[in-house]
Amino acid sequence: MPKSKTKFEKIAFVASDNPEAQQALARLTELYGNVPPETADAIVALGGDGLMLQTLHRFMNDRIPIYGMNRGSVGFLMNEYREDGLIERLEGAEITCIHPLKMRARDIQGVVHEELAINEVSLFRQTYQAAKLRILIDGKVRMEELICDGVLVATPAGSTAYNLSAHGPILPINAPLLALTPISPFRPRRWRGALLPNVAKIRIDVLEPDKRPVSAVADHFETRSVVSVEVEEERSIDLFMMFDPGHNLDERILSEQFGY
Repeated sequence: MPKSKTKFEKIAFVASDNPEAQQALARLTELYGNVPPETADAIVALGGDGLMLQTLHRFMNDRIPIYGMNRGSVGFLMNEYREDGLIERLEGAEITCIHPLKMRARDIQGVVHEELAINEVSLFRQTYQAAKLRILIDGKVRMEELICDGVLVATPAGSTAYNLSAHGPILPINAPLLALTPISPFRPRRWRGALLPNVAKIRIDVLEPDKRPVSAVADHFETRSVVSVEVEEERSIDLFMMFDPGHNLDERILSEQFGY
């Protein structure tokens, strides 16, 4: 994993609304200044994983490296918060390049909605009735009918989030894979999902969309009453996340698999 070789003279800080993050924003701005993000050498996000995802989405096409410091709860995607030595930490940071997923969801009116997801694209039943889905990979039907609460496609970066809670596999950050994971599958009862190459084109058709409506969610962008969803990796977009040496995303994902 490459280390940063950039001189970080201009830093932009963004923070969540919680008091700890706002206090950190005031203190770090006093110490290091705070430039507009579009002119920054790096963006430092102060909050939890939710803020990191929001920041990555906000600057999706700007190719500015983002360094998170935990002022939230989980902080899986964040570094430890410290006020001293920030410039040196940025210059010594290891950089992880990730790519988002592109979702194309067609709703029951025929309107196509396009969104990007860093963690996962998920389909959920909208009512008390289970969803019925058909899964195609690269144009070939791989599962004629999946009866379930839903299904998700996760990136390596998102494999430790909702995907893990749904009993999906943890993926090393640089693995050229995507995880296809069912959510509470009823039939086939023993199907636990699939590992797919990251170049795969995934299509999920909703069977009986009037009787069994389904919504599609790309991270936090929701489209209701979909009839089909296409998902693929958007390799034209590079997102750069920065981590302190020894605490990069590879290490965190490996640690997660051993329960610490």
